[in-house]
Amino acid sequence: MPDFSDDYDIFPKSCDVVLSSRVRLARNHAGLPFPGKMEDAGAQESIRRTTQAMENRPLQLQRMEELSVLQRQVLVERHLISADLLRKPDQSAVLLRDDEAISIMLNEEDHLRIQALQKGLALSEAAELAFTEDDILADTIHYAFDNEWGYLTTCPTNVGTGLRVSAMLHLPALTWSGEMTKVMQAVAKLGLTLRGLYGEGSEAQGDIYQISNQVTLGRTESELIEAIQAVSGQMVEWERKVRLALHEGDRVAMEDRLMRGLGVMERARKITRKEFMQRWSCLRLGACMGMMELNIGMLDRMLVQAQPASLQEAVGEILEGEARDERRATFIRTMLEE
Repeated sequence: MPDFSDDYDIFPKSCDVVLSSRVRLARNHAGLPFPGKMEDAGAQESIRRTTQAMENRPLQLQRMEELSVLQRQVLVERHLISADLLRKPDQSAVLLRDDEAISIMLNEEDHLRIQALQKGLALSEAAELAFTEDDILADTIHYAFDNEWGYLTTCPTNVGTGLRVSAMLHLPALTWSGEMTKVMQAVAKLGLTLRGLYGEGSEAQGDIYQISNQVTLGRTESELIEAIQAVSGQMVEWERKVRLALHEGDRVAMEDRLMRGLGVMERARKITRKEFMQRWSCLRLGACMGMMELNIGMLDRMLVQAQPASLQEAVGEILEGEARDERRATFIRTMLEE
C-alpha cells in the first residue's frame, strides 16, 4: 500500500484525491443586454461577436438547438457545459476544443463563460489556458467593464475578476468517517464553498466534492488561485491521513467494504446510477491505496462513460429504467475485464 505520509510524488498532481481542476471566467459584451434580459437578436449577436473573435482558434462551435437532447446532456456529464446553458437552447452555444481542455459557453448566465479543465491539481495550468483565450477575445471584443468594480456580470458574486476557481475532489475517507462537517465548516470560514459533482445545487455523489471561491470582488486572480490551491492541498493531506487511519484502525472492515464494491461491479447484471457511484468510490479508493490492481485513469473514464446520457450515446439508442441499468452493468464488467 502506498505510503502517503512519506512520498506524495507517487501521485502526480495529487491525482489520488483531486480528479480535476477548473478555471472559469465570466465576461459580457458591452452594449448588449445581459442574457436574462436578452431577446433572440441579442443572443445571436453575442454568438456572432464571439465566434468572429475566435475564428482563428482551434475551437468548434456547437449550437445547442442543433444537438439532440442526449448530445446536450453528454456535454453536461463531461463538465464541458452547465445545465443552465440548456435553458434556452435556441439562444445558446459552446465553443469547444478537440481535447476538451477549453470550452467557452455562450449565453449562459453571462454572454461568455471561458472554462479551462486540467486533470489533477493543476490550477496554474488551467488558469494559463483560460487567460490565454480571454486575452485573445479582449483584442477584439469590448467587454462590459467598470474601472471601479471590474468585470460586470449578471450575478453580483462574479463581479470583479469574474473568476471562479475550483478543484474536484474524491473524499471517501473523510465522508465515511463523518469528518465532512468539519471540512465544510473550515472551508466556509475561508470564504470558500463545497458543492457536489455537478456544482451548485447538486449532491456529492460518489464522495465527490467541488471546492471553489464564493466571491470574486476585492481579490486578485492570483490570490483566488493560490487560495484554492492551498486549501485543496490541505484537503488532500487530510484525506490521505484519514484513509490510513481507517485502514490501520480496522483493516478488515475497510477491506471488506472495498472488496464488496468490487464484487458487485464485477458480477452485477444491472446497477443503478446511484449504486454505481457508491461502488465506484470504493474501487477508486482501493486502487489509490494499492489494494486493488485497477488503473485509476480507467476508473476516471468509467465515471463519465457510465452516466445515463453517455451510456445511451455509446449504444446509439434511448434506454430507460432497467434496460439502462443492465447496459451500465455490462459496460462496467467489460471495462474491468480489459
